[in-house]
Amino acid sequence: MPTFAAADGTRLAHHTRGEGEPLLCLPGGPMRASAYLGDLGGLTRHRRLCVLDLRGTGDSALPADTATYRCDRQVDDVEAFRAHLRLDRVDFLAHSAGGDLALLYAVRHPRRVRTLTLVTGRARALGVDFTAEHRAEGAARRAAEPWFESAHEAYGRIWAGTASDADFDVATPFFYGRWDAAAMAHAATDVEQTNEKAADRYAAPDAFRPAEARAVAAAWDTRVLLVAGELDSGPLPRVAAAVADLFPRAELAVLPGCGHFPWLDAPKAFRETVAGFLDRADSREDDRRDDAEDPP
Repeated sequence: MPTFAAADGTRLAHHTRGEGEPLLCLPGGPMRASAYLGDLGGLTRHRRLCVLDLRGTGDSALPADTATYRCDRQVDDVEAFRAHLRLDRVDFLAHSAGGDLALLYAVRHPRRVRTLTLVTGRARALGVDFTAEHRAEGAARRAAEPWFESAHEAYGRIWAGTASDADFDVATPFFYGRWDAAAMAHAATDVEQTNEKAADRYAAPDAFRPAEARAVAAAWDTRVLLVAGELDSGPLPRVAAAVADLFPRAELAVLPGCGHFPWLDAPKAFRETVAGFLDRADSREDDRRDDAEDPP
């Protein structure tokens, strides 16, 4: 298992899956070990996934200072990861709460990011949050599900901040497009893979400076893909569209029948969407390189 040292000396672990050009992957949770990403629906057929275990999760060490769990403090870890892999410009993929970390990295190191793929990603770094009303709107779309009646009240308590541990268990089906055996097995690993104390510190309000981040995003020439699930409430597809509008060169893909983990719900559609986006970015970069070599 390869490791490297963060700036403060914390040993961080990463995992490599697949072959091809590297795609640096940041997990969500927040602060969930990267194992839950798996092979991202077979994306390993197209890219070499370089997956980071955030500090205090998975195979990475616990830091001496728990204040470093705050996501803006972890930007230095991502930069150390890039340097460790000896990459100049990087294709990033971030899931869920990892979206905030990827966005904060892009604000600080915009020229290091070649493409950014946000998979059902959060964007608190840009001043966009998912409200209780958003969650209720998304939940209403699942009213025909056999588990809806028992799960609905528990789901509401989660976003009202009054949930018990049992409520999280009961409401879990809302996060998946299909509540089948594969989804149940995936959900069963959540607690053991998550550093709850770190998760509580991850998105402290002081971590974000939305005005600064929006200014960088508005001037960014980098290609961005937002992948949203049709059935997800965080983000709702229309909220993902609003985030996409903050970038000059963003694409939005809403995957039918998918929830918060679209590579599980529709692996073929997911990998083709992401691989197609990356291939188009490769092609256009090649075109720009050719134009620079053969000016008119």
